[in-house]
Amino acid sequence: MSDGAIDLKAEARAKAYAIPLEEINVTDIELWRTESYWPYFERLRKEDPVHYHPEGQHEDGPFWSVTKFNDIMAVDTNHEAFSSEPSITIFDPKDDFTLPMFIAMDPPKHDVQRKTVSPIVSPHNLQELEPLIRGRIQKTLDSLPINEPFDWVDRVSIELTTQMLATLFDFPFDDRRKLTRWSDVATAGPESGLFKSTDPEEVEAERRMELFECVDYFSRLWEERVNAPPKSDLISMLAHGEATKNMDRMEYLGNLILLIVGGNDTTRNSMTGSVLALNQNPAEYAKLRANPDLIPSMVSETIRWQTPLAHMRRTATQDIELGGKLIKKGDKVIMWYVSGNRDEEVIANPTAYIIDRERPRQHMSFGFGIHRCVGNRLAELQLRILWEEVLVRFPEIKVVEEPVRVPSAFVKGYEKMMVSIPSRL
Repeated sequence: MSDGAIDLKAEARAKAYAIPLEEINVTDIELWRTESYWPYFERLRKEDPVHYHPEGQHEDGPFWSVTKFNDIMAVDTNHEAFSSEPSITIFDPKDDFTLPMFIAMDPPKHDVQRKTVSPIVSPHNLQELEPLIRGRIQKTLDSLPINEPFDWVDRVSIELTTQMLATLFDFPFDDRRKLTRWSDVATAGPESGLFKSTDPEEVEAERRMELFECVDYFSRLWEERVNAPPKSDLISMLAHGEATKNMDRMEYLGNLILLIVGGNDTTRNSMTGSVLALNQNPAEYAKLRANPDLIPSMVSETIRWQTPLAHMRRTATQDIELGGKLIKKGDKVIMWYVSGNRDEEVIANPTAYIIDRERPRQHMSFGFGIHRCVGNRLAELQLRILWEEVLVRFPEIKVVEEPVRVPSAFVKGYEKMMVSIPSRL
């Protein structure tokens, strides 16, 4: 870590503990762009683990921050008291642009829609996909330049996850980067640089226009699949599924966005995070090279360390006490998975990256309860194969510049990370 990065961390820490507790705003985009949020979450876990953020801190109104592992688990596993409707992010849906999706639904509708698509990530199907995933990873890695800086995010993380998404949807392969764009546009804010404008209203109009292009494209694929015998891709499953075949256009778009973001952002940012974490922890990188059997454990530790989606939201359906605080019916409750994954009382030495942890799968990056990430095993499979193939090819992948982080308190990821591979094995 450079001296500048150390100074920034020390400065963030001093500020996090100097300001009054009620002024802490963990949704401040600047904290996420500079990765300066850690001491704020540390302080909340110690001093006010169920913390109320008043009106004025976030444009969509007040909310509660839940920052400790067991409190988050209590919220995530109690869908009767903490509903996923109407949204899983801090933002409320706009009245004229509501996108129903099963992750933002409660039972019974959630259960039947989720069940419609879950066969795509069954153990049998993952076994079938493994040779395809491995072949693509081999081809991608073999095409990388040696001793010449390149952007790992674009050349590897985005490319591999977008190829996988195209396969899951049976989406035209040459158009696959459209999936990346729609995923980014769905979750990005005005400060992302993805839009022509930075004005929130104009950004919203641009977002809608692009997402309508997304649903128009997918509607053509739906028409093809609904008029053909059922197949094992996601669109065919939705088109023929009893619980999904009568979805309207906005619900179709909502579930598409869920599946695109779920299949893209999480795996892609863990692929980048794994390279960064091993660079920041050279002793762990040496340990991995010496013992490739640690790859599955390293994958789980990376997913904890990265926490690719920083939070999920619930809405209280009743007055309920949590951590000694009274949460009122209708209040927004934000589960900060990124903070729960650093909870000192549950995870030993949680700020360290340790690839041979005793319980590496003890993390909250996939959530808990009925909304636990449906594709978690697929994400782990892709990361495992990636590192099996990296270790037989390259003695080292060096990060040569500080990565550019996504300016978002929801997607915890990377826009760009320049690396260099000194040599092949």
